[in-house]
Amino acid sequence: MKIVVLAGGRSTERNVSLSSGSKVANALRRKGHNVALVDLFLGVELQSEAAIDALFTEQQVEVSYKISDAVLTDDDINALRTDGSTQLFGPNVLRVLQTADIVYLGLHGEDGENGKVQAVLDLFNIRYTGSAPLNSGMVMNKKVSKEIMMFNQIQTAAFVVVKAGQPMPTKLPFDYPVVVKPSNGGSSIGTHIAHTDKELHDAITDALRFDDEILIEEFIKGREFSLGIVNGQTMPAIEIKPNEGWYDFEHKFQDNKTSFVTPPDIPAQVHENMKAIAMKTFDALGMINYGRVDFLWNQKDGLYVIEANSLPGMTPLSLLPQEAAAVGISYEELCDRIVQGKWAYYNK
Repeated sequence: MKIVVLAGGRSTERNVSLSSGSKVANALRRKGHNVALVDLFLGVELQSEAAIDALFTEQQVEVSYKISDAVLTDDDINALRTDGSTQLFGPNVLRVLQTADIVYLGLHGEDGENGKVQAVLDLFNIRYTGSAPLNSGMVMNKKVSKEIMMFNQIQTAAFVVVKAGQPMPTKLPFDYPVVVKPSNGGSSIGTHIAHTDKELHDAITDALRFDDEILIEEFIKGREFSLGIVNGQTMPAIEIKPNEGWYDFEHKFQDNKTSFVTPPDIPAQVHENMKAIAMKTFDALGMINYGRVDFLWNQKDGLYVIEANSLPGMTPLSLLPQEAAAVGISYEELCDRIVQGKWAYYNK
C-alpha cells in the first residue's frame, strides 16, 4: 500500500511524534509498503505532481530522532517555518495525503489527538488509522473522558476542574498529595504532584501554560500499568517502574530511567480484570483500531483507570510495542496490524 506516516505537527509533543513517526515509517517500509514520512506542520516542497509519487517510491534512508528533554513552546515551533505561517497543515500536506491509500497518524499531543486533524481528513475522504474525530476528542479531554468513565462505573480518581481566569481553589474534597495536569495533553507535560498549598499554586500556574483547563486529582497510591488493545485483541499489561520519582516526561523518553515488566507479576485474576476494564473503557469512549488504557492498582482499593490514549506512542521506549513483543508480535508486525486492521474496517 501507499502509506503516509503523518508526524510532527505543532503540539508540545512534536519531538515525541517525530520519534514515533520515523520508527513507524521505517517499520512499514520493511513490511513492503511504499511509505512517505510527512511533517504535518512543515509540509512538503513539490516541484511537480511527479514529485508526490517520488515521495513514496524513491529509496529513503531510515531516519530516527532522539527526543529532547526540552518542552517546545509555540514560539519554538513557529520558528521552524520559513514562510511565517503558523497554520497546522503545512504546504502541500493535503495534496500528498490524498494520494495515499491510508494515513498512519503518528501525531501526539493536543492538535494531533484531539480530533481536529481527523475531522479534516474525514472532510477530504482520506483514510487514517486510529479513532474518529469525536471519540478522539473525548479521549484527549481528561475531564470528559473521566466523566464518561464514571457514568459507566469505571473506577477513576476523584477530581476537580480549574479553568484559566478562575480563582485558585481554597478547599479540595480530598487530602494532599494531589496530581495536577492539563485537561488536554500527554506525555506528562505540565503534570505535577503537589503536597502543599504552595506546591499546588505553583503546579496550577505551570499547568495553565499548556491548557486553559486543568484537573486536580486525588492521588492514588499504587503500582502503575498500561494495557494496549489492537483490533479487539488485548495485549498483556506492562508494569511501569521508574528508577526514582514518578513516570514523568524524562522517565518516559530517556534511556535507563524506568524499568518495564511485561507480563506483570500480579495475580492472574487482577490481570484478567485489567484486560476487561481496558476493553470496557475502550468501548465506552468509542475508540476503534487501537489504543491504550493506563492503570493504578493496589490490593486495598483495586484498579483505577488513569486515562486512555487513542494514538499511543511508538517510540523506542513506548509501552504498546513492548507489550506486543511479549506475545511475539514484532514492531514491524504491530505497525502492519494497525494499518491492515483499519483498512479492513474501511472496506468491510
